[in-house]
Amino acid sequence: MEKDLELRVSELEKMLFLSKNVLSFDEASRFLNLSKSYLYKLTSGNLIPHYKPQGKMLYFEKTELEAWLRQNPVKTQAQIEQEAQKYILNRPLKK
Repeated sequence: MEKDLELRVSELEKMLFLSKNVLSFDEASRFLNLSKSYLYKLTSGNLIPHYKPQGKMLYFEKTELEAWLRQNPVKTQAQIEQEAQKYILNRPLKK
């Protein structure tokens, strides 16, 4: 019975976390799966979007973190080959 209650509370916490738009420092660390020290390094170097509404506490907008995660995508072999084919077909012929 107690484990069932703990499981239900855990699931409710997950649902609440997923529905939030603004994350605290700890929540952002968990969301990004980064250590707190590394996240602090990113914020102190202004390498990740964040907010300091009162100059001390750090907050993060979830959509901005998702966009940050998606930067520098690695192309698949198929995408590279497709771009190579387009390049070869579209370049001007030498005379």
